[in-house]
Amino acid sequence: MRLDRRTLVRAAAAMPLLTLPSVLRAAEPDLSALQDMTKGAQPIGNDERAARLARAQRLMRAHGIGAVLIEGGSSLVYFAGLNWGRSERLTAILLPAEGEPCIVTPFFEEARTRERLAIPAEVRVWNEDEDPLKTVAGFLKDRKLAHLPVGIEETVRYFAVDGLQKNGLKVVSANPVVRGCRMIKTAPEIALMQLATDVTIAAYRFVYPRVEKGMSQRDVSALMDAATRKLGGDPEFSLVLVGEGAAYPHGTKVPSPVADGRIVLMDCGCTVQGYQSDVSRTWVHGGANAEQRKVWGQAAQGQQVAFAAARLGVPAGSVDDAVRRYYASLGWGPDYKLPGLSHRTGHGIGLDGHEPVNLVRGEKTLLAPGMCFSNEPGIYIPGSFGVRLEDCFHMTESGPAWFSQPPRSIDAPMG
Repeated sequence: MRLDRRTLVRAAAAMPLLTLPSVLRAAEPDLSALQDMTKGAQPIGNDERAARLARAQRLMRAHGIGAVLIEGGSSLVYFAGLNWGRSERLTAILLPAEGEPCIVTPFFEEARTRERLAIPAEVRVWNEDEDPLKTVAGFLKDRKLAHLPVGIEETVRYFAVDGLQKNGLKVVSANPVVRGCRMIKTAPEIALMQLATDVTIAAYRFVYPRVEKGMSQRDVSALMDAATRKLGGDPEFSLVLVGEGAAYPHGTKVPSPVADGRIVLMDCGCTVQGYQSDVSRTWVHGGANAEQRKVWGQAAQGQQVAFAAARLGVPAGSVDDAVRRYYASLGWGPDYKLPGLSHRTGHGIGLDGHEPVNLVRGEKTLLAPGMCFSNEPGIYIPGSFGVRLEDCFHMTESGPAWFSQPPRSIDAPMG
C-alpha cells in the first residue's frame, strides 16, 4: 500500500494515539528475515596499497614517466584510500616513479586530508591566492622529475593539464600505468566484488516473490534498495523496466506498472567497501508466452557464447564478435542494428561500475588473469520488449569464472 501526505495527515488526526512515525513504519516492507552479509568483509589493507604503488612505479619506469597526477575519484581511492570530491580547488595525488607520493591540497584542507589518507605521503598545500599547479611543479622539481613527462589519469580535468603545461611540464597519458594497475584485480578485490554480488543476488531473491501486479517501477526499485541496505550493501543503482520499456536498454520516461504478461527487467548493483556488483534479471509477470520464452532463451545462450569466448590471451573485442556472430545466425542485427544487441557485450567493473576495458568490437587489450567484466548481451525489440541477463565474471589462471551463476529458465529467473 502506498501512502501519500494527505492520507498520512488524515490518519494522524483520526488516531491521536498513533504517531506519524508509526504510520510510516507500517508502510515499510518487512525486512526482518534479512541479515547483514558484509560484517566479515576485509577492507583493502596497507600491504595491498603498498603493492599498488610499487606496481605503478614499475610501470612508470618502463614507460619513461616521471610521475602520475590523479584527481579525486576512484583512482585516488584506489591508490591512496582518499575519498575526495572535485571542485574548482585542486586536490590531487602525485605518484612519483621513485619514493613517497605527494598530496597537493588547499591549505585549509590540510588537516582533513591527512585525516583521510590511507598511505604514507608528503602533503603540500597552496593558499587561495596561489596556483596549485605551481605547487605540483615544485614537487617534481624537488624530486628531480621535472624533465620527465607527467602521466595524466584519464579523468583529470583540462584546467589541471593546462596548468601543468603553463608551468613548463610535458604531459602524456597515464593509461599504461593506471589501467595497468586497476584492470588486474587482486584476491582482496575479487573477494569484495564477490561479496557485493552475493548481496545483490540475495536482494533479488527477496524481491522477486514480492513483485505484484500494479506495482510501479519505483515501488520495485525502492524494495530492492531497502533489501540491499539490510543485507549490508550500499545501493548503487536499481533500474526497473516493464513491458515495452525493456526494449530500450535504459528505459523510457513513460511509466509502466507491473501487469500479467509483461516483461520485468531489473538491472541492479551495490557496493561493498567501494567495490561494485552488476546483475540483471528478466522474467514475465504471470507467465511468459512463446515469443518471450524464445527470446529469453536466445539471450541466455548469448551469455554462454560470451563466456566461452573469454579465453586468456584473446583480444577483449573478440568476445563481442562471437556474440554478434551467434545473434546474426538467429536473424538479429546484424552488428549493432535493432532488433538485436545495440550495446557492447560487457564492460570492465571494479571500484567503478563501468571501467576499462570493454568487451566491445575493436578492443585489442588481451584478456589476462584478474580482469573483471560484465556479461550482458541483451536482445531488444523496439515497440515490443527486451531481455537482458547480466552476470559478471573474472579471469583466472584457467579462464573465466562467474561471480554469479546465470539463471537457466525464464520461470526460475533467480536460480
